[in-house]
Amino acid sequence: MADHLPSPLKYAGRRAFLRAAVLGAAVLPLAACVGDEDSLAKQAREGNNKNYIAGDGSVEEYGPESRTAPVKISAVAYDGTTIDSATWVGQATVLNFWYAACAPCRIEAPHLVELSSEYEGKVEFIGINVRDEKEAAEAFERTFGITYPSVQDTQGAIQLAMTQYVPLQAVPTTLVLDRQGRVAARILGAAEKSTLKALIDTALTEAL
Repeated sequence: MADHLPSPLKYAGRRAFLRAAVLGAAVLPLAACVGDEDSLAKQAREGNNKNYIAGDGSVEEYGPESRTAPVKISAVAYDGTTIDSATWVGQATVLNFWYAACAPCRIEAPHLVELSSEYEGKVEFIGINVRDEKEAAEAFERTFGITYPSVQDTQGAIQLAMTQYVPLQAVPTTLVLDRQGRVAARILGAAEKSTLKALIDTALTEAL
């Protein structure tokens, strides 16, 4: 990956739509569960209009010309599923960084479940669990009816490789990958359903 954060795509109309989706949602305005914030997390929490929407979750979109190399992940999920990013090419992918005791993660879980069902066969949903051992993670998945796989990342290897987009200790964070496996959008904080759906639809309609 490149060493610098790509510039967000400045589509005024697009931002207006997402702002309406976020502000119009009947959800609690929960921010990410952040410990010692890095610069990305601080920027997202300031709400000072730097090309993101402050509220339930700050949103950034990245234009095709500013996207970095495809995300590479090879791991085994809690349920034994083999996760290989090479198989994602040609479809959009959603990566959700979470852990069981994170309150915003519990708020967004039903939205992720509904969208994963709605886009079954079209979009890959993968969870990246940053804290939990198998028992705690699977209990969370049973509680919310989550059927898509999650990878354990308690050592932080995946999150560290993604610090360009995922601030350390800022959870939840959700990434939408385009059909080439590149990061097309990011939600920092709890993902509101209509906002995430709009980002997924955009990724699906882009040309390869």
